[in-house]
Amino acid sequence: MPMYLCLFEDATVEHLNPLVRTRAVYDLRLGIHTLLENTRAAFGDPPLLLHVRRHLAGVTAQEHPDGDVLIGHIPEGLDVLFLNGRYVAEAGPVLDRLRGAARPGEPGRVFVQDGDVVAAWVPGAGDRHLTGDALGPASFEGLPEERLEGARLVARLWHLLDHRDDALRRDFTVRTKGYRILERPGADLREGARLIAAEQVFVAPGAVVHPGAILNAEAGPVYVDADAEVMEHAVVRGPAYIGPHSQIRPGAFVEGCAVGPWTKLGGEVHHSIIVGYTNKAHAGYLGDAYLGRWCNLGADTNNSNLRNDYGRVRLYNEALGPYETTERQFLGLFMADHAKCGIDTMFNTGTVVGVACNLYGAGYDPTYLPSFVWGSPQDRYSTYRLPKALRVAEAVMARRNVALTEADRALLTAVYEQTEAARAAFLA
Repeated sequence: MPMYLCLFEDATVEHLNPLVRTRAVYDLRLGIHTLLENTRAAFGDPPLLLHVRRHLAGVTAQEHPDGDVLIGHIPEGLDVLFLNGRYVAEAGPVLDRLRGAARPGEPGRVFVQDGDVVAAWVPGAGDRHLTGDALGPASFEGLPEERLEGARLVARLWHLLDHRDDALRRDFTVRTKGYRILERPGADLREGARLIAAEQVFVAPGAVVHPGAILNAEAGPVYVDADAEVMEHAVVRGPAYIGPHSQIRPGAFVEGCAVGPWTKLGGEVHHSIIVGYTNKAHAGYLGDAYLGRWCNLGADTNNSNLRNDYGRVRLYNEALGPYETTERQFLGLFMADHAKCGIDTMFNTGTVVGVACNLYGAGYDPTYLPSFVWGSPQDRYSTYRLPKALRVAEAVMARRNVALTEADRALLTAVYEQTEAARAAFLA
């Protein structure tokens, strides 16, 4: 019987809001790959089972239409390796130990690190192990525990940025294994385009690199995916990933970034992650930031990523309520799905913007805006009415030939309802 892999969510995912209000934690992008894609590759692409919070089941099913993916259900009797969706799978003793445990004949056991269940090997598993929205030690009661050290888990928003460069290098190696990179069949490298450290630059079939563009891999690999476009005089410095159908606009400077599909980037973008289907097409600075899907930043939007006193950046944590001091000196903007901002918007160091916010006007917005907030520092803020937010989301998605499905509508409605109290407190 084959080993099945079940990625699960635990209570700590709430510390990653607002980014995980609209997606399972394992669908967060780290580099070229999401956490799920990275984990599945590390374990040899086994059949996949997914545990997810109930309000996300519909959109998670959309995200993973594969025939071998089961969501919220485990047929009785399967041998299953449960793996925390926050786990960053990377070569080393932890991965070797988990692979070794998930073999026929190996006894069941739970691997725990600092109170977190990292993994559990459960021969003969079933739905009885899918206990509610968050799995934890009680979900595997009766199995012996083993202590684990050295597993990397994403536990706070800024950890996503901490893992970015390693993920980009690791994913590049996985993606390009066996390829003759210098041949680049099907890629369109125009006369005058320059590739530096070309043996670490992958340009996929259908991608276009225009005259005057520079892809510089001296500090890390650069991967330009299928049908992406790097326009005239744009500079991309590695480690970097430019996703399918994305555009790096003329004169842009992109450094150390993971950019998902169907994204437009202009101006300066440094050390950031963009999940995909998001636009920052114009001048302005984005640094040490994480943007979800269906975001749009107006021309000359800027975020600060360094305090004037060079101190550690504080960031709002929706699960805790107060701000907490991060380990980072450089930290910019975290913007959840469907958020928008108008021209000349300014975000202070360590700003968190919730789902479907619509912001405009001069001056700095607060460093925390809960989901479905509309307004500006001058005109004040109000609730972004759900029917209008849904109409806008439908129009925005249609521009990329993506439908706003009933599952999408149900999810955004659920998020609107989940965040009513936080929004009321903010607007009071």
